[in-house]
Amino acid sequence: MHDSELIERFEAGAIPNERFHHREHVHVVWLYLRRYPVLDTLRRFTTGLKHFAAVHGKANLYHETITWAYVFLIHERMMRAGAGQSWEEFAAANADLLDWKNNILRIYYSAETLRSDLARQVFVFPDIANRLSI
Repeated sequence: MHDSELIERFEAGAIPNERFHHREHVHVVWLYLRRYPVLDTLRRFTTGLKHFAAVHGKANLYHETITWAYVFLIHERMMRAGAGQSWEEFAAANADLLDWKNNILRIYYSAETLRSDLARQVFVFPDIANRLSI
């Protein structure tokens, strides 16, 4: 699937739910960030993800803190790498962003915070000190 087709199908909710996993979420955010400023990406992806979830009968799975945190993490990694990195290069260099089972948010958030209703409804700032060195 080409980049523009992936975005179109995502926004239409036309990708089968069983074929739209975490890696595909990250890929769509990456595509948006190549086209739009970060705050436009945040709005577009959030709107698209809510629509996608509703179309597939999973509206209750949307999680604002996870969504926003990943948008900002992907954006930061893209800015650190500079322009011109392909999706394949980005994915290879940022495998930690693609690993949902051992996801990077565990570095920033307690499990209790991410399970909270508040974190599902609004963006909650990280509650664990950043242990990564820059």
